[in-house]
Amino acid sequence: MDLFIIKALIAGVIVALVSGFMGCFVVWRRMAYFGDSLAHSALLGIALGVMLNISHNLAVMISSICFAAFLVWLQRKKVFATDTLLGILAHAALAVGVITITLLEQRIDLHGYLFGDILTVGNEQLWWLGIGGSFVILLLFFNWSSLVLMTIHEDLAMAENVRVARLEILLMFLMTIVVAVSIKIVGILLIASMLVIAPAAARQLARSPEVMAMFACLIGAISVVSGIYFSFELDTPSGPTIVATLAACFAILFPLSNFYRKT
Repeated sequence: MDLFIIKALIAGVIVALVSGFMGCFVVWRRMAYFGDSLAHSALLGIALGVMLNISHNLAVMISSICFAAFLVWLQRKKVFATDTLLGILAHAALAVGVITITLLEQRIDLHGYLFGDILTVGNEQLWWLGIGGSFVILLLFFNWSSLVLMTIHEDLAMAENVRVARLEILLMFLMTIVVAVSIKIVGILLIASMLVIAPAAARQLARSPEVMAMFACLIGAISVVSGIYFSFELDTPSGPTIVATLAACFAILFPLSNFYRKT
C-alpha cells in the first residue's frame, strides 16, 4: 500500500474519532450551524496564514477563536438572535476570505480547502491532527459527566455546582480545534457534515450517551475508509465521497431505528 494512502487513512480515522465524540454534543446541543459558521470563517484564517507566512492550521485556529469570542461578545449585547449573528459573521468572513485570497500574489489550492484533499495530507498535518485530536478527546473525557449533565438539564447542572458558562466556552473552544485540524480532510464546506451525520446515525441505535459516541466514531471510521476506497474506484474527490458514504450510512440505519427501539 502506498505511503500517501496510509497517511490518508490515519488522518481520516483520527478525524472520525474526534468528530464522533465532539459531534455528539453538536447534535445534542444543536450546534451544527455554529460548526458550519466556524468552518466558513476558517477561509479568512487561511488567507491570513498565507499573508503572515505562518502555519495554516495555526492561523485557522486563531481566526476561529477570534470568531467565537466575537460571537460571544455580540450574544451578550442581545441585539440579534444567535442564528442571525452566525449567518452575518460566517458569510462575511467567507466573503472577505475569498477576496483576500484572490488579491494575494501567492496562489493556493482554494478547491482543496473548500472540498478537502485527504490524499495530500503530509507529516505536519498528521502531527496537528494527532496533537489536536488527542487534546480534544482528553478534555471531553475528563469533563464528560458535567457536559452530559449540562446538555440534559442546565438548571440541574448548576444545582450540582457545574460551571455551565465555562463548559459552554470549552465546547466552543474545542469546536475551533476540530474545525482547524479537519479542514484538509473534508474541506470548509463539508466539515460540519462530519460533526453531524455520524452522530445522527448513531443516535438511532444508541440507548446511552457513551454508546452513541462509540457508534458515531465507528460509523465515521467506516465511512472514511469506504469513502477513500470508493474515491479511487470511481475517480471522485475524496472529501465529498466520504460525506456521501456517511449520508448512505445514515439512510441505511434510519429505517432500522424503529425496529431496534421496539426490541
